[in-house]
Amino acid sequence: MRNKSDLDQRIKSYVNQLFSGVGESQQLFELKEELTTNLKEKINDYKKTGIDEKEAFKEAVSSMGDLSGLVDDMRVLGQDKAKQAVYTTMTARVSTAGLVVGILVILFGILTTSMLYFMDLPLQAVSGPAIFIVLGGAIVTYSFLTRETNQKYAMNKVRAILYSLSISLILFGMFVAFVTRFATGEMFIAISSFMVFFLVGIGLFLSLIFSGTDRKK
Repeated sequence: MRNKSDLDQRIKSYVNQLFSGVGESQQLFELKEELTTNLKEKINDYKKTGIDEKEAFKEAVSSMGDLSGLVDDMRVLGQDKAKQAVYTTMTARVSTAGLVVGILVILFGILTTSMLYFMDLPLQAVSGPAIFIVLGGAIVTYSFLTRETNQKYAMNKVRAILYSLSISLILFGMFVAFVTRFATGEMFIAISSFMVFFLVGIGLFLSLIFSGTDRKK
């Protein structure tokens, strides 16, 4: 664990030093995350060939090639406040739209399920529209995490998708549990159905938390 921590710190220091003096921006944050991920993957690939971690780090850095062009682009962007503002405004609008849509989808699922319940329909039919809560939960999670705030940068889109997937699996497990419970009348079947999706979702969620990066500005 300590070796991994030391390696993570070494990669972080290298990437930060690479962009030393470059003005902070959402685009720079995303680029640093991408480079960090690529370096980790390359280091692991080189270590599998039998070389030690120190040499693997050197080889991985060398394989990245000349990054001076990227540094210059980020330096220019860091000085261009107008472009940063446009990028931030655009992503904020997309995030806001996603949050609104996601919340509406969740409310649609809740209200439709409630309506069917009071129509005295079979419970397995009543629980069907609750699938919209699962969909809405995924949309809200993704939109919230990819939203830049005054305190934090937006999360990497791939990572946000994985978080959304983990939340979806947990919610879907609950949905399946309700459906199977009403359809079969057996609680153990409901629990077993819920357990499969819940454990996978929780496992993914915890792995993302423990491997997360600091997004504070």
